Parts: sequence; C-alpha cells; structure tokens
Amino acid sequence: MNRPRTPFTTSQLIPQEETLEIARAKGELFIGLPREAYFQERRICLTPDAVKTIVNNGHRILIEKDAGLEAGYTDREYSEAGANITNNRNEVFECPIILKVEPPTLDELKLIKPRSVIISALQLKTRKKAYFEALEKRKLTAMAFEFIKDEANSFSLVRALSEIAGTASILIASELMSNQKNGSGLLFGNISGVSPVEVVVIGAGTVGEYAVKTALGLGANVRVFDSSVTKLRRIQNNVGRFLHTSTLQPNNLLEAIKKCDIAVGAIRGMNRSPIIVTEDSVRKMKKGSIIIDVCVDMGGCFETTEMTSHENPFFIKHDVIHYVVPNIPARYPRSASLTISNIFSPYLLKIAENGGFENAIRMDEGLKNGLYFYHGILTNKTIADWFDIPYNDLNLLIF
Repeated sequence: MNRPRTPFTTSQLIPQEETLEIARAKGELFIGLPREAYFQERRICLTPDAVKTIVNNGHRILIEKDAGLEAGYTDREYSEAGANITNNRNEVFECPIILKVEPPTLDELKLIKPRSVIISALQLKTRKKAYFEALEKRKLTAMAFEFIKDEANSFSLVRALSEIAGTASILIASELMSNQKNGSGLLFGNISGVSPVEVVVIGAGTVGEYAVKTALGLGANVRVFDSSVTKLRRIQNNVGRFLHTSTLQPNNLLEAIKKCDIAVGAIRGMNRSPIIVTEDSVRKMKKGSIIIDVCVDMGGCFETTEMTSHENPFFIKHDVIHYVVPNIPARYPRSASLTISNIFSPYLLKIAENGGFENAIRMDEGLKNGLYFYHGILTNKTIADWFDIPYNDLNLLIF
C-alpha cells in the first residue's frame, strides 16, 4: 500500500527546538555632568527637564555645582529634577559616563576612570596627538557629537548648532551696525523711502541658509555665493523666494562685496576654509561695513580674519568691522543648551533601552558612526590619517 506523500522530510517532521527572542535587559545609566572649564564655554548638555525625564526612567545623574548656571539653570532646578549635586569635581569624573560639551582636557582625562565612556564634542582641528594617547592609556571609550548621525543619515547636532550660528550672524551684525562709535547706523527692515541693507552670504550650507532666512526676514537684500550650483538651487528652494545666487566668480563677488553692508563667511572646506575674499577686496568695502566670519575656527573665508573672543569680539581693519569669534552658539548658551539637550536625551534613553552603551552601538549605526575610541583603541580612519596613529575597524572589535 502506498503511503500518502508529504511535502516534508522525516527530519523536518521531528519536533525542533524553538528559537526564542532574547529580551534585552534595560541598562541603568550613571551620568556625570561636570562644569565646563573651557574659556567662554557656557553651555550644558542636559536641561533640568531632560534630567527629570532621564531620572524618571530609572537612571542617575551627578552634576557638578553651578554647571548649568551660565546657561540659566540653577542647582535647585537640577536637584528638583532628580539629579544629585556635588562640589567634588573628581566625583563627577568618576561616573561611568561623562557627558560634556567641550572635549575633556588632558588634566580632566586623568580624573576619568579606565574603561569609562566620554560623550562630547571632539573638535578635531584643535586636538593634539597627546589627547588620543591619553585616551589609549586609560582604555577609554569616546564618542564625538559631530560624528553622530540621525535616522536621515545627517549630522543632526552639527546642523542644529549651524542653524544657531547662521541666525546669530545676522543678529550680531544688526547690533554692530547700530554701534554709535563704529557702526554705520543702518537699521534692518523695509523702511519706506530707505534702501534696504545689502547682505552677502558666502556659502550655501546650513549656516548660510539660516543667515539668508534671518536677513530676508529682517527686510535685507541678499546675495548668496557658493561653488556648488546644487547647493545654490537647494537654498533657493528651502527659502521659498527669489534670491540672487551666483557661483564664486571673482568679478561678481568683488562687485557684491564692494556694495554690501554685511558679509557672512560660511564655507568650511575640508582641512581649512578656503580664502574667498582677499585683503585687497576688503579694502574696497564700504566704511563701517561688517564681516562675520563664522568659519574662523578653520582659518576663515576672509584673508583679514584674526580670531577674537566673546569678551573682545570685534576689531576694525581697513575701516571694516570684523566679528570673528569661534563657537558663536556659545554666545546664546540657553538656546544652544536646549538644542543639545533635545538631541541627546533621546539618545541616552535609547542607549539604556538597548541594554547599555555597547549594545546600543551594535544596534544603532548612527551612534556607531560617532564612536572614535573603543576601550583605548582608535576606530576612526580620519583621525588615524590626520595624526598618523594606527587604528582598527570597529566592526571587528564589537562583533
């Protein structure tokens, strides 16, 4: 008698072991927020509201006394949000996760326990080889703000701070124009019978886009220059109105520079910002006109650029006011702190939900992209090439 046919083999009919999903245990975070010691740095990474959310999710936060004061947040607000406040700076740096705006100094690195995690900016162009040697010696894991990508594959924190810098560049220029001693005395706005302020923006990236939006909102005539037609087309679409755009043709740029009241430099380049406006062109600018060089931390777009500080933010050369302060967002510490906090508090909660930092970088490509040191091993090729340091592929270390 023929047996009925079956689509399964004998081995497939034998009961099999069931593969169950292994639940990820939620990790508990212990985060230290030290007071920023870097000159003129007044921001903090977490606002009291963000601290409350994180603490309510079962995590601990230790904050150094007065860490948020210059951003407008008191110790009492942080304490009421559930954070612990301490006068002991060493105690903060002993936390397993250190969260700060500026990268730790070499002295601060000595306070951090081996195998801890640092989440901060890196500011690669200002680092020295000794910084990475210290990370290696203490077997630290480090993540850079500016390398972290979001779901859209963009550098969300860099973009957010660039939005602040672009907006601020125009607001600062408006203040300088009204300066009774050195300014031109011009006022932004479409005043009847008065010609509008002329603004030149060099660079059509995020900084340039927000400088353009702010200048247009205040009633200025704006001209945008960039070497990329694609960027010029994009900024035209994003602004949603007619703009005078041009590639970086020397004659067109010179004519615009000679007539403008404000020139904003916003082209960063790779290793150094390209010098777009020569000193001879600056000499031809109107008396009392203003240069805001947002790219001063990378050398600047103007040949006359010389770095200043928030205490003494501008100088005058060839009768032109130069505002060339690095880290413009630090001028607005509360807004900048809110921006950083809004981006980082969800990341911290995600790290905890994934069962801790190491699991999170395995599961989140954006976070993994931000990692540049892992247990004392350099994992970023750009840094390796810049400083001639050996590195290892992170994928070979965590899987």
